[in-house]
Amino acid sequence: MKDKRVSLKYISILFSVLLLYSLAGSALADEGSAAISAGDTGWLLTSSALVLAMTIPGLALFYGGMVRDKNVLSTMMYSFISVCVVSVVWVLWGYTIAFGTDVGGIVGSFEFLGSNGVGPEAFPGTAVPHLAFMVFQLMFAGITVALISGAIAERMKFVAFVLFAVLWVTLIYAPLAHWVWGGGWLGELGALDFAGGTVVHISSGVAALAAALVLGKRHGYGAEKMAPHNLPFTLVGAALLWVGWFGFNAGSALAADGIAAGAFVATHVATSAGVLGWLAVEWMYTGKPTALGGASGAIAGLVAITPAAGFVGPISSIWIGLGAGIVCYLAVVWKAKFGYDDALDVLGIHGIGGTWGAVATGLFASVGGATGLFFGNPGQVFIQAVGVGATWVFSFVGTFIILKVLDAVIGLRVGREEEIIGLDLSEHSERAYT
Repeated sequence: MKDKRVSLKYISILFSVLLLYSLAGSALADEGSAAISAGDTGWLLTSSALVLAMTIPGLALFYGGMVRDKNVLSTMMYSFISVCVVSVVWVLWGYTIAFGTDVGGIVGSFEFLGSNGVGPEAFPGTAVPHLAFMVFQLMFAGITVALISGAIAERMKFVAFVLFAVLWVTLIYAPLAHWVWGGGWLGELGALDFAGGTVVHISSGVAALAAALVLGKRHGYGAEKMAPHNLPFTLVGAALLWVGWFGFNAGSALAADGIAAGAFVATHVATSAGVLGWLAVEWMYTGKPTALGGASGAIAGLVAITPAAGFVGPISSIWIGLGAGIVCYLAVVWKAKFGYDDALDVLGIHGIGGTWGAVATGLFASVGGATGLFFGNPGQVFIQAVGVGATWVFSFVGTFIILKVLDAVIGLRVGREEEIIGLDLSEHSERAYT
């Protein structure tokens, strides 16, 4: 009987321990659940959808309106297919290269290969699910590849662009994202890039220059009129990009908080100033303010404020936007002096605008613990310059090599007759208008 009582005693102790362990586990589970903020998660998922809308339909319309009517479908398809290709690559291996545990400051480890370990738990340092962070970053990668397509419009094979998208997001975009946001060397150096001035805009603008040089000029470039065929498309596309950019910039706060609100305001103010800056210079230069100029100035302002959005106040945003409108207009005008055929001025707006924005961040930063030259930290300008230079060199050289390899293997350009007919028919067997 005594042995039985002792056994019951030990059993009761064991059950008590198990019960306490279970309750502790429940408490930990509840604590883990509480780490996820519904508000922050809702804002990040909404921002992800806004960034997707920037690409399709925003960028597709913006670019589609600026080409000739025989190439509108093919141009819009570049944006459409960029999202599809990059989405699959990002889930399979792109994300882990960008955001896996740092390896030598250059790339991430393969811990998230195939999205292994990317689940509903909070992403470190945030109150949003890891999955939400991953898909938000996916949308950034998608639009970056799509931006490059503006330089090669009206002459690149569709299959070549698809293969280029796979290689470029793997070998150029993902490592750059790691350098700046994933624990890589530029982030450790202290480079400031709130939402992608270097990672998205400089990288795509410089890649566009490399692509324009490798592919060569369009047939008839400089001799034939190649005016936009549908400026209303372009204006609507620019407006959609403007709206979507609130998710792009304010969403990069990864929380529905004061930093997001500041980035939202900075984005809008800089964009408005970008339009005014572009139109003012255009008006003086040509005697007329144009609708295309207004749309281009808006994108220039959006591009330039991207790296600075969470680090500057409204007044600084005005200066950054005005500077972008002026600098980008001059870059587009001076393109003819250099003779390359960047069809839709990706370098002039994204490459140059992103460069100005990254440097301006080093001048005007004053929010969120970051300070620039005008607020007592001159060293930040040097750090920003290092980031800009590294991005220019890496993106240009890497893109040039990728394109040269593809050209040798499958060829990049459609034939002369196909180009004259138009890529809508020669590549897709369709017409935009009948």
